[in-house]
Amino acid sequence: MTSEHGDNEAGMRDEEAVSRFVERFAAEMTEAGMQRMASRVFAALLADDDGSMTSAELGEQLHISPAAVSGAINYLTQVSMVARERDPGSRRDRYRLHDEIWYTTFASRDQVLTRWERVLKDGARTLGESSPAGARLAETAEFFEFVQFELAGMMERWRKTRKAH
Repeated sequence: MTSEHGDNEAGMRDEEAVSRFVERFAAEMTEAGMQRMASRVFAALLADDDGSMTSAELGEQLHISPAAVSGAINYLTQVSMVARERDPGSRRDRYRLHDEIWYTTFASRDQVLTRWERVLKDGARTLGESSPAGARLAETAEFFEFVQFELAGMMERWRKTRKAH
């Protein structure tokens, strides 16, 4: 008998249920703006007990080409959601989720917001903060500054919550 969570009575994974979860979560991430293949690869890694798979394993599980895996991994490493590492004694790469994946992902977004804020402030000065476009850029920069301040506090509260568990 299989539960809705993909485990049967013997504790074995129901691979069909896992596959449905992977595709469902990937669809949600794609809907939110992430690349489709990157979403699928990330969801597959998230659902893996080790949070780690080779290109061949990802291709086999997701029924995608090595090129599709490579493109997805390049995107995921670029946005700091996945790390590439070498299997000991092998020439194969293994792709692993970062520890505290969501914390790491949001922390890296903080760096992006800092760069955006800086460019927006420069743009507002260039256009003149009293012009409609300059005022819009200045307001956007203020918004990102506010989000960063709130994000820093939220991240610290998360660290304390995790430490308490």
